[in-house]
Amino acid sequence: MIPLLLAHLVAFLVCLAPGRRSARWALPVAAAVPAVTFGWLVSQSSSVLHGDVPSANLEWVPQLGLGISLRLDGFGLFMGLIVSGIGTLVMLYSTAYFGRRDDLGRLAGLLVGFAGAMLGIVWADGLLSLFVFWELTSITSFLLIGFEDRSATARSAAQRAFLVTGLGGLALLAGLILLGIQGGTTSLSVLLANPPSGTVTSVALVLVLAGAFTKSAQFPFHFWLPGAMAAPTPVSAYLHSA
Repeated sequence: MIPLLLAHLVAFLVCLAPGRRSARWALPVAAAVPAVTFGWLVSQSSSVLHGDVPSANLEWVPQLGLGISLRLDGFGLFMGLIVSGIGTLVMLYSTAYFGRRDDLGRLAGLLVGFAGAMLGIVWADGLLSLFVFWELTSITSFLLIGFEDRSATARSAAQRAFLVTGLGGLALLAGLILLGIQGGTTSLSVLLANPPSGTVTSVALVLVLAGAFTKSAQFPFHFWLPGAMAAPTPVSAYLHSA
């Protein structure tokens, strides 16, 4: 799983590299990364559905327990197939939709970066991992919604979306911290197996839900969504499917 996320990161950086932002090959090449991810997930589906749960850990600061923890259970498999499958189709469709534009490399980089962040969310097994990938989706969403950066409407819509989802991210962070303290662990799988109880936990869940509601544009945080349609059609299709 970690190599797949790193592949998304490498594709993101290559597509956004100076001199490559207008490359016409960027979209089909970027589409290969989620396509390979989709194929790998299909190859893992039998074992996961029979109860195997692949996991991976990348330590960052072991002394503080900081790192990236990933876990592929049934939910992660299902959502990963959706993220990578739709991502591949959107990127391939974009090659025909946009034709010969000068900024296709930038678009490809942002789309593959968003795909990698979404995969990180559905595979995350650590509270820190979940929050990091959550915020990465907010950043890439902001850049994708404002892709037509010469349009004042697109810039305004991107800023509004980033403000709402950014505040939701702070609520999510507070909720995750409270859950980690109450549960005595930063592992999502452990928390789900042995959920803490009490008033603090209830407050934490409300904060987590507030974060989720802002990201998914649920009432009363839905007002940023119509403006986000200022993004190009393929971008809107991918963002809203996510």
